Amino acid sequence: MATYEYLCSRCGPFDVKLAIGTAPTASGCPSCAGAARRVYSSPGLTLTSHAVAALRLREEQAREAPAVVSQLPPGRRVHPHPALSRLPRP
Repeated sequence: MATYEYLCSRCGPFDVKLAIGTAPTASGCPSCAGAARRVYSSPGLTLTSHAVAALRLREEQAREAPAVVSQLPPGRRVHPHPALSRLPRP
């Protein structure tokens, strides 16, 4: 569904939701039932926050060139899973 904008000469602008590509050049005004012509305006784009934009950029960079880790960061101790101690050892 897309939102199309129409302009009534008596009531002013109003929006109509229709399937993409099915909007007629004229429509009836919901207030006065008069003829209203379709007007073209800029698309309603939303801006993302700085944190979301940075996260998306980092994800895109990791997709092309992932960071390779050769060792654990200092100060981090690995705790093995308790079930691993019950496994047979060679």
